[in-house]
Amino acid sequence: MAVPVSTKPSVWGGSPDDITGSIARNRAGKPAIKLSKSLDSEDLRRATAALSTALDPQGSGASVKWENPNSGAKGSFTPSGQAFPVEGKICRAFTGEIYSGQDEEKLEGSACREKSDDWALSDVKLAKKG
Repeated sequence: MAVPVSTKPSVWGGSPDDITGSIARNRAGKPAIKLSKSLDSEDLRRATAALSTALDPQGSGASVKWENPNSGAKGSFTPSGQAFPVEGKICRAFTGEIYSGQDEEKLEGSACREKSDDWALSDVKLAKKG
């Protein structure tokens, strides 16, 4: 089954032309895609845990909320459709909302994982306003 690939760039994924050591790389050596530019490390830990729960193919498909009372950041993730296989990995699309200070981000994306690995973002972009 072919998976549609967006021609729009990821929100904060970097560029293949970026060649500094300060850009996090994934296992394939490509710039790592970030969930949000506005989250601190604890916000990101909580958001990532919620996203992992939401994406679980055995889960209910319901939204999973997260919050960091120390920073005031919060959000939610909702899986979009069923999980699907891609190159030996299981993948799932999602939508999300992140509120951090005065910033509000509505996201669309997808993530994949191998059998025992954590979910790795494969695409994240700002959702169209409408």
